[in-house]
Amino acid sequence: MLATFTVLADIARNIAGEHLRVESLTKQGAEIHEYEPTPSDVKKAQDADLILANGMGLEGWLGQFTASSKAQTVTLSQGVEPISIADGQAQGQQNPHAWMSPSNAEIYVDNTVRALTELDPQHAQDFETNAARYKRELREIQKELRGSLAGLPEGHKTLVTCEGAFSYLAQDAGLSEDYLWAVNSDAQVSARTTAEVIDRVREKRVPAVFCESTVNDSAMRQVVADTGASFGGALYVDSLSDEGGDVPTYLDLLRYDVRLIAEGLTK
Repeated sequence: MLATFTVLADIARNIAGEHLRVESLTKQGAEIHEYEPTPSDVKKAQDADLILANGMGLEGWLGQFTASSKAQTVTLSQGVEPISIADGQAQGQQNPHAWMSPSNAEIYVDNTVRALTELDPQHAQDFETNAARYKRELREIQKELRGSLAGLPEGHKTLVTCEGAFSYLAQDAGLSEDYLWAVNSDAQVSARTTAEVIDRVREKRVPAVFCESTVNDSAMRQVVADTGASFGGALYVDSLSDEGGDVPTYLDLLRYDVRLIAEGLTK
């Protein structure tokens, strides 16, 4: 079984347990938006029994990747209420980062259970049991997210990041969102956009701003220099770290980001 990136692969491994082998197409630290499948990747797709994808326009290369594969492709975001991108070149398109919401992640889990049960029905009960345990952990993270940000002053209720990858997490947390670019880590942020974000950070007295681990944070460092806000650190979105890193699992990723955001905004 093949997942398009490390987050989906980790979710699937937790549901599959020992019954199925799950591999991620992309490696830890990879940027998923502009990924270009290699011939060896296409061969992996041809050999796979099942392909798990995020959908919502995240893997623009997916059709090319799966064209010669007979494996079923399952979209794990199916059933998520999408948030539209408000501005930039992608305005009106769906924000694909739905897995960044612990509540949406339960939908991903349910879709994974259905896909794995269809592939390996004799272990359906084990998949259900693993999923129930996993969803309990997601609910604990959701509880921590809301609890850690309760009572913030109004100006502290804004999550400012480089890429607008946190719409779903911000929605879960009751935060507004601001960012330097909408979707696409290779976007060249303009001086005008940076100046507008600087003005809003000053106006709201946002205590901390953040950037994603897979993108260049130089523009956000300019926001810090011009506003006096602190740099809250690098948030993880599109990729897990290696085993010895900060976020070797998806649950670690959510916990890490929740705690970093809470630490920055409660200053």
